[in-house]
Amino acid sequence: MDSMDWEILRELFKCKNITQTSKTLRTSQPAVSYRINKIEQEFNVKIIHRNKKGVVFTSQGEMIVNYAISMLKDNQKLKEDLISQENTVQGILRLSASSIFSRYQLPKILSEFSQKYPAVEFDVNTGWSEEVFKSVHNDYSQVGILRGDYSFSSEKIRLMKEKIYVVSKHPIDITDLPHLPRIYYNTDTSLNKLIDDWWIGKFIEPPSITINVDNMETSKEFVQNGLGFSILPGILLRDDDNLSKIPCLDQQDNYIIRNTDMILKEQYLNNTVVRAFYNFMKDVNLEF
Repeated sequence: MDSMDWEILRELFKCKNITQTSKTLRTSQPAVSYRINKIEQEFNVKIIHRNKKGVVFTSQGEMIVNYAISMLKDNQKLKEDLISQENTVQGILRLSASSIFSRYQLPKILSEFSQKYPAVEFDVNTGWSEEVFKSVHNDYSQVGILRGDYSFSSEKIRLMKEKIYVVSKHPIDITDLPHLPRIYYNTDTSLNKLIDDWWIGKFIEPPSITINVDNMETSKEFVQNGLGFSILPGILLRDDDNLSKIPCLDQQDNYIIRNTDMILKEQYLNNTVVRAFYNFMKDVNLEF
């Protein structure tokens, strides 16, 4: 097996579909099938079984996948360690970040970092904060930027604290919320819990949800068109939105706060690129 075989096994195990694997790796389906067959011949075991939905890995196949993933990690670490022996900050920063942070903050941050360290390249993935946490935990990413409160035993930097607001097109009385149309949006578990806990502590009645949308940006658009209120984090809101904003307070009149943190394993601070980004982010001011 070589590094291409390792990549194929990792991606195929992730998506369980040969067609999707070939698209992701920009190769052909026959090429993927050929390499799988060659690996089966090399080890004299069956790696996968095909069905209508895709593929299912055998127990021997999973053992080989674990080996492939381990080799990819070791190979990547060797490359990074070799680059770190040089004095210049150069190499690849593998970063995962929450989708909403990636949209509103990350481009500017990476642009400024790139101006300071032009020899650094970026390998960026975005998604839910739960996915970011897993990516760092499993060493797919060196650095993660996630929103919400996650317990992490290694390095963590608090990047941002933002308030949560009840947002509407026109001023409303917050005591009327249970009787007003609410626009609900899909988001990660931690923000859902933060908002739900605030609502339960504030009202006896459940919200009157009239519209369900797939993300908070769409929810904001519905609010701007006067179709109801939504409960949104401050990162989405600007002074020129011309929207009514009421900060959410707990029963002790403290602001409900949404935290954004950067996490990484301490071992990655030995990498010159990661260490440079870590020090750079400590000086970034993102308060809302």
